[in-house]
Amino acid sequence: MSNHSHLSDSVKTLVIVAHADLGASRINKRLVAELERRGHVTVHRLYETYPDEKIDVAREQALLLAHDRIVFQFPLYWYSSPSLLKKWLDAIFELGFAHGRGGDKLKGKELLVAISSGGAANMFQAGGLHNYSYSELLRPFQQTANYTGMIYRSPFIVSEIREVTDEQLEKYAVEYADYVEGQPATTGTKG
Repeated sequence: MSNHSHLSDSVKTLVIVAHADLGASRINKRLVAELERRGHVTVHRLYETYPDEKIDVAREQALLLAHDRIVFQFPLYWYSSPSLLKKWLDAIFELGFAHGRGGDKLKGKELLVAISSGGAANMFQAGGLHNYSYSELLRPFQQTANYTGMIYRSPFIVSEIREVTDEQLEKYAVEYADYVEGQPATTGTKG
């Protein structure tokens, strides 16, 4: 076993899945299924846990404290995350916990963002249909990591979700699980 592999085995990872209808999602559902099949990470489905959107702050903060790597997995909705993830961030990353005096509880934890998008990767660049790159659109997550002392990692992106073949999806699922588990990425942005 390589030293890197040994390190990733000891890292506790929490994957926060923010998808309003995960059961109907071909891409996100398959990515989550691969994580669960391997059984190395904690998968936390926000919309299933909080259908009434009444977030248990103490429970969520305890989950964050118990893990070293945090992953936000969601479909890109109007250039951002689904609303429940934003509401969750507003409630959980509070003063005295995530920032401000005594707010160093997330310092040193890794933050990874995994998104799916209907558009082609080349649509997300200067001069493309959406004008901005995925990296630019994800800046609020990167700055949240910076501000809270977390370590921001490169995002995992599956583009053109309607064009992804079953074979590609199986490959992405394996690559995603490897990425979440801290194994080196074999490729860059998907799609």
